[in-house]
Amino acid sequence: QVQLVESGGGSVQPGGSLRLSCAASRSTGYIAVMAWYRQAPGNERELVARISNAGTTNYADSVKGRFTISRDNAKMTVFLQMNNLKPEDTAVYYCNFVTWATMRTDYWGQGTQVTVSS
Repeated sequence: QVQLVESGGGSVQPGGSLRLSCAASRSTGYIAVMAWYRQAPGNERELVARISNAGTTNYADSVKGRFTISRDNAKMTVFLQMNNLKPEDTAVYYCNFVTWATMRTDYWGQGTQVTVSS
């Protein structure tokens, strides 16, 4: 069973930075997309950023210019560098890997809490 292990969450003041990491516990085969989602209390889970195997990135409008997603295919790891954090970034962040073998398979991390507060 493949597990995605997240790290890097925590509490910071507004304007601070955090770097999230998410690594697969074993080989998953071809990883088409790595992504980060987040869910704040009372809200639906939303896409924050995603990166294709070729390195194409997409960001939610609310994080453009502040967050950067990157991936290390050899280490099956995705990162999310979060700068200039705002209180509205407070949420549980989940990583997601979309893999293709004979069919699409989605893997999810357990979630890591990010709290931005003064």
